[in-house]
Amino acid sequence: MRVLIVAPSWIGDAVLAQPLFMRLHERIPGLQLDILAPEWTLPVFRRMPEVADTLANPFRHGDLKLLARRAFGKQLAARGYARAFVLPNSFKSALLPWFAGISAISGFRGEMRGWILNDCRNLDESALPLMVERFAWLAESATSPLARLLPQPRLRIDTDARNIAAEKLGLDTGAPVVAFCAGAEYGPAKRWPAAHFTALARLLIRQGKQVWLFGSEKDAAITRDIQEKSDGACVDLAGRTRLDEAIDLLSLAECVVSNDSGLMHVACAVGAPTIALYGSSSPAFTPPLSDRSRIVWLKDELQLECSPCFRRECPLGHFRCMNELTPQRVLNEIDKLALEPPGEPLYKCLPRESGEPFSLAGHGFPLSRE
Repeated sequence: MRVLIVAPSWIGDAVLAQPLFMRLHERIPGLQLDILAPEWTLPVFRRMPEVADTLANPFRHGDLKLLARRAFGKQLAARGYARAFVLPNSFKSALLPWFAGISAISGFRGEMRGWILNDCRNLDESALPLMVERFAWLAESATSPLARLLPQPRLRIDTDARNIAAEKLGLDTGAPVVAFCAGAEYGPAKRWPAAHFTALARLLIRQGKQVWLFGSEKDAAITRDIQEKSDGACVDLAGRTRLDEAIDLLSLAECVVSNDSGLMHVACAVGAPTIALYGSSSPAFTPPLSDRSRIVWLKDELQLECSPCFRRECPLGHFRCMNELTPQRVLNEIDKLALEPPGEPLYKCLPRESGEPFSLAGHGFPLSRE
């Protein structure tokens, strides 16, 4: 059976979709799974063994272009898809498989597209609190609950390409590396301050570590600031690597410190131990999907009723959720993570002084405080 996935536009969401692909292969013998997604996300999908082919979605966000969509849909029809799964919730994203004449189209209700989706699901957010669960449930029948626990995303590493990239960039792969992912495309409220990253870099460099800074060209101003204020001791790779190269190089890190971003999910999916920093967003929706991760979130410790606010900028102006998360605190978590063997509960949060454990046990990926 040939199946089309109309995939999300965000790199992190691309990683979170992989457990759906794994489940579809379990349920459909002989499945050929093709991905339709924006060009910039395709390197992620190409590293998933479940994916047979990738197609670039030529339509930008907000483009309707009905005639062009209809023509593109006719091209898709020639590929003979039996089913389609539409992961974005927009009306426009459902049009392409409909124009392709695909007989079975699954997705969640939204933007008056129920007449296009013949498997139109109503989302119970309390039953499926995690984005990864919502995607994965589409592999089940509409009347069946989600089977838990979900598999962790795993991206393939191309070691030959990694060696070529490291040589091209003049990287020392023999010394221990800590990677920083200091950007977050959604907005400043998701970003730990550059000054904190700089201070943490200095602490790590004193321990004999290398610090590599990852990000896109959009993150270059942030990483340049960290690199300059650390007296040039960090290796600034932002805007210097393609996404496929970043995937490979992140696998070399003995630890990754990241904001809640697409690269955080990539780091987890390549098996890198990861410290995930949360402030304006919530690990109860998009946690790092790895058994070698620790979540650092000050919501309970500081009794921050404003966190998570899910805003692009701090609406109150104080940004306490990130400003008060100290570099020494994060360094302590790096040290703790280094001592943990693989196979512990998937998500680890910081200790709290009192109160009930923060847990998503029973929702697929247990999230617990030690």
